[in-house]
Amino acid sequence: MAADWGPVVVSVILFILLSPGLLFQFPARTRIVEFGNMCTSGISILVHAIIYFCILTILIVAIGVHIHAG
Repeated sequence: MAADWGPVVVSVILFILLSPGLLFQFPARTRIVEFGNMCTSGISILVHAIIYFCILTILIVAIGVHIHAG
């Protein structure tokens, strides 16, 4: 029985890309969006978590990303 690595790979990539402050921060402290500022806030973490959950749900459940090893 082969393992399905699709959800794992998608989750890790989205977690890295949607970390607040790494590529962008929404909402930022002084503006709506800041890019590459490496800072974060509580509301920014909440917004990024909601965006992460929505994109992950769309990719895993609706589209059905599957990666089978072996």
